Amino acid sequence: MTKTAAIVGGGVIGGGWAARFLLNGWDVRVFDPDPEAQRKMDEALTNARRAMPGLVDVAMPAEGVMSFHTTIEDAVTGAEWIQESVPERLDIKHKTLAEIQAACLASAVIGSSTSGFKPSELQDGAANPGQIMVCHPFNPVYLMPLIEVVPSPATNAAHVTKAKETLTSLGMYPLQVRKEIDAHIADRFLEAVWREALWLVKDGVATTEEIDNAIRYGFGIRWAQMGLFDTYRTAGGEAGMRHFMAQFGPALKWPWTKLMDVPEFTDELVDLIAGQSDAQSGHMSIADMLRIRDNNLVAMMRALKAQDFGAGALMNAHEQHLRAQSGLDARVADIADVSQPLVTVHRTVPLDWTDYNGHMNEAKYLQAFGDATDRFMEMIGCDAAYIATGGSYFTAETHIRHVDEAHAGAVIEVRTQVLMGQGKKMHLWHEMYEADRLLATGEHFLLHVSLESRKPCDPSAEIVSALERVAVAHAALPSPQGAGRAVGQRP
Repeated sequence: MTKTAAIVGGGVIGGGWAARFLLNGWDVRVFDPDPEAQRKMDEALTNARRAMPGLVDVAMPAEGVMSFHTTIEDAVTGAEWIQESVPERLDIKHKTLAEIQAACLASAVIGSSTSGFKPSELQDGAANPGQIMVCHPFNPVYLMPLIEVVPSPATNAAHVTKAKETLTSLGMYPLQVRKEIDAHIADRFLEAVWREALWLVKDGVATTEEIDNAIRYGFGIRWAQMGLFDTYRTAGGEAGMRHFMAQFGPALKWPWTKLMDVPEFTDELVDLIAGQSDAQSGHMSIADMLRIRDNNLVAMMRALKAQDFGAGALMNAHEQHLRAQSGLDARVADIADVSQPLVTVHRTVPLDWTDYNGHMNEAKYLQAFGDATDRFMEMIGCDAAYIATGGSYFTAETHIRHVDEAHAGAVIEVRTQVLMGQGKKMHLWHEMYEADRLLATGEHFLLHVSLESRKPCDPSAEIVSALERVAVAHAALPSPQGAGRAVGQRP
């Protein structure tokens, strides 16, 4: 059954929330009195549809339905999750939360996107304070996984558990803040760095571009994978954090920073910073910068995903959740009817799979078909656990035909037919489709090999049984057009 989220406040953050829910299969109901709200929301969704599916190597669920409503009551009625993202004024939030609670389900989670207010401040005077908590995201919400979940002592513990489970199912990381505190956790770091940066610009030590370069060419790259404490732990060498603290701890007493003070925001300072910022990146539109930002975020998180590290490990966990939901983790033994080609890949073409011609790079066709072969191997039992025992299939020959173009964002499906599966030999035929449009074919011939001797050997009886079951069933299928072709062969 489709779940429903209500978004109250459809600005940059509200639009990001809407995209995160919508692209994970939720229906989304939006209230925002701004007459431009739908246009702004559509822009956020366009960016999200382009970037978000590239985080995982399996297709996202079918997109939910988004609707716009003229009252808070209409928007929140029946919703399981309600996200408030109205302006950061306590009186506006109190009024909005009162309207929400007058119409919403008592079981609904009410999350506030506030970066500054504590949950107890939001709950003051509320009819049901137990269902209100802070769920503070980071921009862009459809890509950045961190959500600071901040309850107060009055927040219902069951609602907190439900909130964390929901956020995890959306591919996010719910960080429960142990105590109410102004600005929560992450923004306190950002505020400290921001204050110091303002002084460096004001005092003429560095320009806005030089400060940004210090971050993006230096510690920012390390922080993206390790955070703060792991970065310093490795800086201590083999002795770790104790050595680092002993060596650099005394420096904390030096008067380096002005973190407890902030320069006055005079017109001169604002003009200085705005002018430097325009000189730094004014050659790009904001829309261009957002697309570049999303490209880079997806590429960096995909790199971390390959290492199963940091935010990448979170993406892998979400991918496994999506695979289980779609049935793509099934084994041959679990499939009642194997008489038709088996779906071995169902995914979106990510941004970094395209080339200078604007379509999928030929190397990525090989990757997709290689993934299909790997998936089929898993389906017949040649998985990581089996390979660890010393046996696997090696590809001896590959032939790919490029039939039509695939572009970034296309949802592709690879269907695999067994042309021969007997003894040590496995001959697979892959067809890649976008809906009913054939994009490419891949033909793979593999041999089962001993990883110790690196020579062909018989697979286990279980693998032989599963492979032969599919091969026998697929023998009744017509021979695929193009099977056995050589390069340049005429039709």
